[in-house]
Amino acid sequence: MSAYRDGERTIVAIPARFSRAQEQEWVAKMLARLADKERRRRPSDDELMARARELSAKYLEGRARPTSVRWSANQGRRWGSCTLVDGSIRISTRVQGMPGWVLDYVLLHELAHLLHAGHGPDFWRLLEGFPRTERARGFLEGVAFVQDESVGSPDDLGTPDDVEP
Repeated sequence: MSAYRDGERTIVAIPARFSRAQEQEWVAKMLARLADKERRRRPSDDELMARARELSAKYLEGRARPTSVRWSANQGRRWGSCTLVDGSIRISTRVQGMPGWVLDYVLLHELAHLLHAGHGPDFWRLLEGFPRTERARGFLEGVAFVQDESVGSPDDLGTPDDVEP
């Protein structure tokens, strides 16, 4: 049994031998599971902030302390960005629905910018503790390639102090 989205449609696959009652029961269960999975992949702004705090504590000794973390729909060329002046972090809505470890990498990347502005050796040392850094960078590179080869390289997460247009 499985459930997934195909564009605007939801597909639920169940055994043909199910009775009408079993079908209704299992379709409801599968839709609930799918909704829960989607909710976890599309956390709210408050959930993003909580996750950023957890990541800072786990990988950066709690030193990165953002003042806000929120989704942003106007980051067409970036996966995320931060503003050092006020400590805010914005994550592109294009990241919504990606695996949690990819979102964690993007959040951690921006948190690291709160401690080191550029992409120098000190910056990358901060990310060494995250076990999926290279995998997440490769994932983002693949997504960017599929969407548009010139948009969103893994290093194009946002330059500190960028101001949203």
